[in-house]
Amino acid sequence: MPAPAPARRRSCAPRSAGFTLLELLLVVAVMASALALLGGAVAGALPGQQLRDATARLAAELRATRARAVATGEDQVFRLDPASRHWASGPAGGEARRSGSLPEGLSLRATVAREAQPGPDEAAIRFFADGTSSGGRIVLSRDSAAWRVDVAWLTGAVRVERGEGR
Repeated sequence: MPAPAPARRRSCAPRSAGFTLLELLLVVAVMASALALLGGAVAGALPGQQLRDATARLAAELRATRARAVATGEDQVFRLDPASRHWASGPAGGEARRSGSLPEGLSLRATVAREAQPGPDEAAIRFFADGTSSGGRIVLSRDSAAWRVDVAWLTGAVRVERGEGR
C-alpha cells in the first residue's frame, strides 16, 4: 500500500483582509472635500429656500383662514403688517386665533381692497362664509427673487406663483 502524501504547507502567511492606512486616509480626505462642497452649496441655497418656505407658509395660513370661514359660517380676516412682517387671522371684529411672523430679510408688499384695509400701514384680506373674499396680492421678495400669493375675490382661491406679477 502506498504511503499517504504529506500535507503541503504554504510558504507565506495568508494576508488578512482589510484596508491599509493610506487607503483609509484617502477615503477620509475625499469625504471631507465632498462635505465642504455640500456645505457651501447648502449655505448658498438657504436664503432662496427661506423665501419659498415663507411663501408656502403664508399661502397655507390664507387657505386655513378661508377654510375656517366656510366651516364656521363666520367671516374671517387675515391681517398683515408689511413693516414688521407680522400676520394674524381670526374672526372679523374678534380676537386673532392664529398669528406669526415672516423671517427677517424678506421684503413684503401687499395690495388689498381699500374697504378691507384696517389702517394705512396694514393690509387685510377678508374671507366670507360662502368662500369668497375681498381678494388681494402679497409679494414676498429677497434680493432679485420674488414670489407672489394671489387671493381671488370671486372664489377665495389662493394661488402661489414665482415673480412679482403685473
